[in-house]
Amino acid sequence: MTIVFVLLAIIVVLIIAVIGMYNGLVQAKVKVDNAWSQIDVQLQRRFDLIPNFVETVKGYMNHEKETFEKIAALRTSWANTQSISEKANLDNQLSTALKTIMAVSENYPELKANQNFSDLSEELRNTENKISFSRQFYNDTVTMYNTKLQVFPSNIIAGMFHFTSRDLFKAESDEARKNVKVDFGSNS
Repeated sequence: MTIVFVLLAIIVVLIIAVIGMYNGLVQAKVKVDNAWSQIDVQLQRRFDLIPNFVETVKGYMNHEKETFEKIAALRTSWANTQSISEKANLDNQLSTALKTIMAVSENYPELKANQNFSDLSEELRNTENKISFSRQFYNDTVTMYNTKLQVFPSNIIAGMFHFTSRDLFKAESDEARKNVKVDFGSNS
């Protein structure tokens, strides 16, 4: 009789452990989805600010037409993109284009004095900071989730219930990791 109780107790403990690990994995997965959602919200905010910013700057920097066209193309691509890695790549390209505009704007004192430009620049800077923080939070959350998928014994539960690892948000190219270089000496 005591053997039956011991076996029952072991089975109950195992069931509770499996449920606990499964719930922990689900919670970690939900945190990853939430972290990505926060990035997505900030990226959308930036995309909403860009048309006003570009229109403000266009009149002052006619020779930067190629940069403005690239920004427009990136915004269009964003609407058709679903995967995190594609969005990360577009985000990196857009960040580079915005940095170029900000750097070139230094050569236009009348543009820098424009209140609309100043307000939009500040909004974009704040949004870029929020995006940076959101990326860091996302990567931290993904790292914790992916670790749970790999450590014993939760890796067994993750495999049984088909949990899959998530990609980190990272720069897609060596170019995105470099500082933007602006040459005012070239004639475009």
